[in-house]
Order: sequence, then C-alpha cells, then structure tokens
Amino acid sequence: MPELPEVETVRRGLERHLVGRRITRVEVGRERVVRRTSREELIAGLTDTTVLAADRRGKYVLCPLDSGESMMIHLRMSGQVLLAEGGAARPPHTHVVMYLDDGREAWFVDPRTFGEVVVFDPERIDVELPGVAALGVDPIADEFPRSELRRIVRSTSRALKPLLLDQHVIAGIGNIYADEVLHRARLRPDRAANTVDAAGTWRLHDAIVDILSASIAAGGSTLGDAQYVDLMGQVGSYQDDHRVYGRTGERCSTCGRGWIRRTVSGGRSTHFCPVCQR
Repeated sequence: MPELPEVETVRRGLERHLVGRRITRVEVGRERVVRRTSREELIAGLTDTTVLAADRRGKYVLCPLDSGESMMIHLRMSGQVLLAEGGAARPPHTHVVMYLDDGREAWFVDPRTFGEVVVFDPERIDVELPGVAALGVDPIADEFPRSELRRIVRSTSRALKPLLLDQHVIAGIGNIYADEVLHRARLRPDRAANTVDAAGTWRLHDAIVDILSASIAAGGSTLGDAQYVDLMGQVGSYQDDHRVYGRTGERCSTCGRGWIRRTVSGGRSTHFCPVCQR
C-alpha cells in the first residue's frame, strides 16, 4: 500500500500539473471507486471546476475546488493517478477519467478497486469523511516537535510497531516505513512504548522525519509488483535503501552482526535486526 512518501510524491505531481486546471468532463467506469456517493455525484461535483490546490493528510490527497467543495483521492493498495495526453491508450482498470482544459487527461487506475475518488464538503468532513477527520499528527505536513512524540510515547504501553501504524496517532506511516524507522531508531517493534527513554524517543523522532523525507526525495518506494508509480508512470527508488523491510535472512547492513528476522507484530509482517534493535 502506498504510504506517506508515495502519496506525497503523487501530491507534488498534482500540484505541478493539476492545480489551476479546469476539469471539463469526467467519466466514471467502475462505480466501486465512488462507493461513498455515486457516479453521478462525482461527475457533477468535478465537471467545470478548477483545482485550487493539492494538499495531503496522511495517505489521503485533498484538492480544494473553486466550487467550495474538495476532491479526495485515496490510493489504498493499488491505486494510481496518471497524467496523459488526450486520447492516449488507457491502461486496464482505469476507473475515473478527468479531461483537463489543456487537452490532457488525469486517470485514476486501480486494479483491486479498494481506492476511492470522492467530492465532499470540507465543512462537513467529520460527517462525510470521518476517517480523514480523525487522523493524528502528520509528521511532514504538520508541526511535529520532539515533545509531541515524547507525549505520545509516554502515554501508552502499546508496542511501538502497532503504535506507529495507528493512523489516529501518527498519520501516514505504514508497514514499510514503520520497520525502517524502528530499525534506524534501534528500537524493537514489540517494545512497549512507555519503556523508551528520552534519548530513544529523540532517535525515533529523527528517524521518522529523516526516513520519510529521504523517501519523498527518492520518489517513494516501488516494490516488486511495481504498482506504485508517480503521475508520469515513473517508479520510486527508495526501496534500494531499505535496511530491513523485505530482507529476511540477510545480514544486517547496519551492524554487520545480526540477521534480519521476520515476525508478526500487530497482525502485520515485521522485519527487524535482533542485535541492533533493543
């Protein structure tokens, strides 16, 4: 599933190419991707509107429109937003097509159809998109001082990995980056959060910000299924810098002594070095 760096990469692409463009026409194929409302409501809500901005909260892209409403795009597991010249051959599973006033088209492609495109009233976001309204702090988009993470960590005995994955606490971190962050911070994924001292919390904070920022700079992580790409269809490269995720059985490249182990934490596949991480 695309996580914060991948969604931020898509957001930046939309900011460059979609903001200021008028959507002249909309086509919706598979109605599952507009299941919160309807095909007709999405078409009516987007047609003849101009995109004013491209924002992000956690793993959600939020685009204010000149109509006063906003468009939400959630990629979930296999969603893609692609930009193409008008009339270009569309890939399979293209479920939403937005025709732009410069002749180009923006496509929402999603083989597994878990993703969504929704037009909503931002004044009623708590009712229309309660999952977005309930998101926790975004470590890239929001102010995220060390003191805030210290407060979060000290307030719970939950294991660190499930805590990082809880979108109501910290928005945007998923399975890949939780593993990479905890490895960088030298903390075990099953360690109780409130047993981490101040120095460990500072390492965790720095790892969150540094790894997410580095991945954004690399265009995100594209795994073997190549389902995540940016607006122009280009893959990310941060997967080349993964230290633990997907490296079960390999020698730890950080300490050179441990072997990367795979376990399950919070119901999720988890990778860590038993020597580095304590």
